[in-house]
Amino acid sequence: MSRQPSIQVGIMAAPEITFGLHGDFGSGESTNRQTFHATLQEDEIILTNENGIKNAAPYFNFKSVVKTDSFTLKNVTIGIGFHWEQQEEQRFSGDLKLIIEEEKVRAINIVPLEDYLRSVISSEMSATSSTELLKAHAVISRSWLLAQIERSKHPQIQNRQTQNSPDELIRWYDREDHTLFDVCADDHCQRYQGISRIISKKANDAIEATFGQVLFGDNEICDARFSKCCGGISENFEHVWEPQPHSYLVRIRDARPDTGMPDLRIEQEAEKWIRSSPPAFCNTSDKRILSQVLPDFDQATSDFYRWQVTYAQQELSALLLKKTGIDFGEIISLQPVERGYSARLIRLKITGTKKILIIGKELEIRRALSYSHLYSSAFVTDHMEMQNGIPQKLVLTGAGWGHGAGLCQIGAAVMGEQGYSYEEILSHYFKNTTLKKLYPK
Repeated sequence: MSRQPSIQVGIMAAPEITFGLHGDFGSGESTNRQTFHATLQEDEIILTNENGIKNAAPYFNFKSVVKTDSFTLKNVTIGIGFHWEQQEEQRFSGDLKLIIEEEKVRAINIVPLEDYLRSVISSEMSATSSTELLKAHAVISRSWLLAQIERSKHPQIQNRQTQNSPDELIRWYDREDHTLFDVCADDHCQRYQGISRIISKKANDAIEATFGQVLFGDNEICDARFSKCCGGISENFEHVWEPQPHSYLVRIRDARPDTGMPDLRIEQEAEKWIRSSPPAFCNTSDKRILSQVLPDFDQATSDFYRWQVTYAQQELSALLLKKTGIDFGEIISLQPVERGYSARLIRLKITGTKKILIIGKELEIRRALSYSHLYSSAFVTDHMEMQNGIPQKLVLTGAGWGHGAGLCQIGAAVMGEQGYSYEEILSHYFKNTTLKKLYPK
């Protein structure tokens, strides 16, 4: 690759979009520094300015002329489907493209890849993070994005469902291929909020220092994943997504020196691990370090390494009905069937008075057992206050936040504070990889 590519980022899709242009966009009309409303009428987008003047077209493309050009989008939903879901007004540099997508107006931001990354590492974590953490995150975000673009050239099923029998339902969810743009702006891809967040000098320096650098493994650009907190041991790719192992996305002990790893696929070992608090980089309650990784809305959650959720019987049975569409009746038990290397459940048996079903993989389990998403599927269950064999209270004690594969953001933040270089952070979380420069500045 001779130079950095431009990236098309799908920001939002809605029946109506309100936006403002700030700068000398080459629209060919006097539309700059105004507020617009975009709606649909049959097969055209109707663009109405603040004076009530309307234009209609199948699509609109507002091209930025100078670096200082920007646009704002109102009511952008972030954290879709997660416990921090909320709406924001966001500002972006680069071009704005409006297209029709499934009876909605879709807003797409076209921006150089390195500018996109400046926002990603400031949106995924505080721009005041340690320089080495920011460098490491720049490399994995760049690698992940380019790997997804390359992967999209070879169509395949990204969201698969396997039902082995009437008593077992196994699903895994990966990023869906976007056919109209390269990547979405939310957590389902990478959290991108344009220039809404403060992009510090440290974040810019991290991009400049790693400009064009990617991780290579298995003779290709790495599909470099990351999550908030691995819980002490990271997970293998194939236990979370499609059953296709990657040599660089394998379990690691999140500590140095590596004191060895218990086999958390064994239930007794998993229970002992989850109910304890073994040393790990990500085992920290240091608010200063956590603030480097977590935006304000994430910091509302105080427990990452180990956590607990309690459900009353009626609440849990109603929740499972709502989230799965299945009436289990009263819940008799939640039983582990299969765990991965990080103790995350791959298959969970739900036994009710009306229905018994095994569900998986980890995200399906997390969705079924929470109003948004359970922090992770690495948990054990205490069945309490038994009445006629039915627990009246179920307590889930768990480890980590997220799928646990690849880089552990909290652990990497601690490593950065302890003086590890970004190369050392990357080699710790991604085994069997090399760092390569894909294109120059």
